[in-house]
Amino acid sequence: MKKGSANHDRILAAARDWAGAPMAIATVVETWKSAPCPTGTHMLVHADGRFVGSVSGGCVEADVLERAQMVLAGAPAIVRRYGVADDAAWDVGLPCGGDIVVLVQPVSAHGFPESLFADIVNARGNGAMLSVVTDLATGRSMIAQDAAAEGFVNVYYPPRRLLIVGAGEIAAALSAIAVSQGIDVTLCDPRGRFLTADRFPIVRLDDRWPDDAVQAFAPDSRSAIVTLSHDPKIDDPALIAALASPAAYVAALGSVRSHQARLSRLSAAGVSAEQCARIEGPAGVAINAISAPEIALSITGGMIRAFNLGLR
Repeated sequence: MKKGSANHDRILAAARDWAGAPMAIATVVETWKSAPCPTGTHMLVHADGRFVGSVSGGCVEADVLERAQMVLAGAPAIVRRYGVADDAAWDVGLPCGGDIVVLVQPVSAHGFPESLFADIVNARGNGAMLSVVTDLATGRSMIAQDAAAEGFVNVYYPPRRLLIVGAGEIAAALSAIAVSQGIDVTLCDPRGRFLTADRFPIVRLDDRWPDDAVQAFAPDSRSAIVTLSHDPKIDDPALIAALASPAAYVAALGSVRSHQARLSRLSAAGVSAEQCARIEGPAGVAINAISAPEIALSITGGMIRAFNLGLR
């Protein structure tokens, strides 16, 4: 059994918009070396030539589109390898030096049933993952009934989630970047003047006290919690609650000096040194960020790094 997983938000949105139209779907089912997209990545192709997604970052899409048109015209599912092997270049190759195997199927009962898109959306909406198994010999896909399913198994996880505490300018920039990455964002701030739909129109708002908001958020291994208020009365309760959860990423805005003071307060509140070490503080990866958008980009980098650790 080969297994894959990738971000499928745009594919699912396009499948909803194109429902009922003839479509083909391409999937990365195997990779070697520095392949640009992880196993499980999709590209969805409409019969009129439109497509969403990428299986290689642009290197082989033109050839995949040709295969998709063949499948749409009635050809059986196609499995094709792209890359360089034994020092001999394929007619379509990957300049990054990696190799990928791509499956192209019709979106139909004889390939990837269109109903699977709704099944995936429903499972994700309920916070559950769904596994779809594909027989690469026949090109037929179905929901995997057990963990021992034979074939290529693509795992569709629930959306990644982010809880931001503190409704400042960095929160506005961070919300926008996170949403662009398919991350479901909730913004918490008990200060009503800060937390308004006019300032934050694209995210869910929560005006509860942060520790209550964290508990209601129910963080899991696909969750991140970032505190941005600069007010210990707001940030510290959120961090204490976050560190008691399995959240993948916990981060706090502030300087190195303010973070040391934060750790002292948390330790005095009974948070263990091991738990405190989970906090990325100052939040984000080091890019010498200055402006709010740059700081938000840095924090997004730290969050994505935590989410992706061990996945590629």
